[in-house]
Amino acid sequence: MTDAQTGSPPLRTALVRSTGRGLAFEGRGGQGPDVLIDGNSAEGPSPMEALLLSLAGCMAIDIQVILEKGRVPLDSLEVRVTGERAPEAPKRYTRILMEVGVRGPGEGERAKVERAVQLSRDRYCSVFHTLRDDLEVEIRTSID
Repeated sequence: MTDAQTGSPPLRTALVRSTGRGLAFEGRGGQGPDVLIDGNSAEGPSPMEALLLSLAGCMAIDIQVILEKGRVPLDSLEVRVTGERAPEAPKRYTRILMEVGVRGPGEGERAKVERAVQLSRDRYCSVFHTLRDDLEVEIRTSID
């Protein structure tokens, strides 16, 4: 797979730079604003929390786009991700629970919401598909 304009493989870059304040780092991806990553979770999310944020954000974006294309009314969308870590180093995530909550769709739209979640998980969410195959991921969906 290559970039349509350059013919090169699509690349993304990120850079972190020490702030000089403990384990806090300023980071930037692409042209976006700086974000803080903090190993102590004092000034920003830790790297492992940032991974959960990336997963939640990726799924949320996919779900919103899919529902908008399907003309499903959406007042709000929330994705809560909880990760269970191994007790020994490298303390990777061994299990993740994702809870997807939407407001706006009626009960008659439940199948479309669940299909949007499934499409994000199975096909579109690049963060999800970047994680290890043996990571157990559970996803729950609710409509209010």
